Amino acid sequence: METVTELPREVRVIEHTFIPARDGARLSARIWLPVDAEERPVPAVLEYIPYRHGDMTRARDARNHPYLAGHGYACVRVDLRGSGNSDGVLVDEYRPVEHEDACDVIAWLADQPWCDGSVGMMGISWGGFNALQVAAHRPPALKAIVSASATEDLYHDNMHYMGGCLLSDNLSEATVMLAFNSLPPDPDVVGDRWRDMWFERLEGSGLWLETWLLHQRRDEYWKPASVCEDYRAIGCPVLAVGGWADGYTNAIFRLMENLEVPRKGLIGPWGHKYPHMGVPGPAIGFLQELVRWWDHWLKGHDTGVMEEPMVRAWMQDSTPPDPVPGTRPGRWVAEPSWPSPGIEGLGWDLVDGGLVRDRRDHDRPDGPVQIRSPLSVGMFAGKWASYAATPDLPSDQREEDGGALVFQSDALVEDLEIFGRPSVTLDVSADQPVAMVAVRLSDVAPDGEASRVTYGLLNLTHRDSDEHPEPLRPGQHYQVEVPLNGIAQRFPAGHHLRVSISSSYWPLAWPAPEPVTLTLHTEGCRLELPVRAPRPEDDDLRPFGEPEGSPPDPTTRLQAGEHHWRTTRDLATGTSTMEIFNDQGAFRIDETGTVVRRVSNEWFSISGNDVGSARGETRTERRIERGDWGVSVLTRTVLTCTPTTFEVNAQVDAYELYGQHGEPRVHSQNWNRSIPRDLV
Repeated sequence: METVTELPREVRVIEHTFIPARDGARLSARIWLPVDAEERPVPAVLEYIPYRHGDMTRARDARNHPYLAGHGYACVRVDLRGSGNSDGVLVDEYRPVEHEDACDVIAWLADQPWCDGSVGMMGISWGGFNALQVAAHRPPALKAIVSASATEDLYHDNMHYMGGCLLSDNLSEATVMLAFNSLPPDPDVVGDRWRDMWFERLEGSGLWLETWLLHQRRDEYWKPASVCEDYRAIGCPVLAVGGWADGYTNAIFRLMENLEVPRKGLIGPWGHKYPHMGVPGPAIGFLQELVRWWDHWLKGHDTGVMEEPMVRAWMQDSTPPDPVPGTRPGRWVAEPSWPSPGIEGLGWDLVDGGLVRDRRDHDRPDGPVQIRSPLSVGMFAGKWASYAATPDLPSDQREEDGGALVFQSDALVEDLEIFGRPSVTLDVSADQPVAMVAVRLSDVAPDGEASRVTYGLLNLTHRDSDEHPEPLRPGQHYQVEVPLNGIAQRFPAGHHLRVSISSSYWPLAWPAPEPVTLTLHTEGCRLELPVRAPRPEDDDLRPFGEPEGSPPDPTTRLQAGEHHWRTTRDLATGTSTMEIFNDQGAFRIDETGTVVRRVSNEWFSISGNDVGSARGETRTERRIERGDWGVSVLTRTVLTCTPTTFEVNAQVDAYELYGQHGEPRVHSQNWNRSIPRDLV
């Protein structure tokens, strides 16, 4: 990333201020704005998340917000109620008080002497979620939003459940928030009340994993903050951004199709990162794109941004399987509208071991085929969403295909390009009332290497409804559709298409309560691909600039980090384990003298074909200190199961490192919960 030190307007920083909410609570904010903003007021851009602007997101904020401020904006990073230095306790994500506070912040910003009355909202992940949600509340000053790596449906295509299947990321995210929610405010900001505020959080935030496991279907818990319930509620323009390696990209297609406001979609090869920091690359000059977007909608300048195609995406070239790619080769393509009339469906029939254009033209037999996959299928699937902490992307799929039913085409006689959401229709039966199916589409090179292009999951009890699942009748045929994640991908001539179908996909998704045998009746099974032919106008697209950002926040590395993924199998016990170790080391924020240490570890294991042995464990350490003040918080969460329950054991221990009372541990809490399985 190129560091930009000269910007159109000189920037000053308000290191900390409090913004009042309607009930008197104070929300902590850090602000960057032009030095002459009170003489020449500017629009404000809000990023509103729970990840502590004073320390944890400080490095990213330093790259983003001064850059935008230097182009004539007041950029404001606000910590949610109960996080960072804000008052209160954060008890769950996307609750009504979060939206009310955001509307209060937006009104406050519009009323400041340095603001011209117009406000935009931007964010990635949580910030992308609540940008959409707050836009649906239509605060008068909110004129446009940017939503990156987010979804408009909190149940569908989210980190909790996918196709009605419980994701292991549900445990991972709950662990992340348990760690964040257990940290105190900074005594240099809130004064002596920091300890009381800390204990209030420790005792009141709760075990979010329990909440999410209590809602295993798309019930009323998920709906209030899911803007897909009424797309028309959003009344301001939307820029929706994502990456093919992320888990949220499907929402961009739905937003483009269903919103009625001006909107644009941008999809690159990236994981869960802003595009100017995107991995896999190529990263782009995303901050320059934000300036064009905000200049158009907040300043009324004609930047040409709305004259460009509705959707722009990275058409990925075929590459060998690599869980740590630096760059994904490809090219930019675009569509003027979505759904696009320039994309056509192309069907392939599943026959005995093969994929054919029309089963009537082939003599391969149709008939029932069965699969009871080894429960270790999925150990090489990578994360549900790549967090740019590689190697968290899928490896060679030959590692997985031995435990799946495989249907492969003949070598392609010409290049094939797809853009959109493939789907697979299955005529399937099962021998248990609860079962799942995982479907993968791979690009198979002439040498046999298989790269996963996309995949989909379906809890078969959710075949007709996520809201009203119904158990299967063992042996009964069901016609189901399994949508695969959206993708833009080129399959070269000479390569093969491969569809792989398994009855499990651990640890990406939790296995069914009992071992399951699936039977596919291939005469009713079909793959549908969204085919897009190359177009000359793709070569005329405006190129993106190179990534730019403001100077990084000065830090001093005190302890090196370590990161690895390891998959092991104990041949004596038959236990397969995935270990994810992410020690970010320790560093000092030079400007404040604050020392930060972050460690997160995850283990997912399963033994043989024993579905009851599935186990996920996470541990975190968060340590913050400065001078004679310091705290450390350790968390541990274990998720296991029986055929009828999910079992949760969690604990948090908080330490005051330089306290006056001898024993440094000041808080310890344990949870033991047994939660009934609900057709999952």
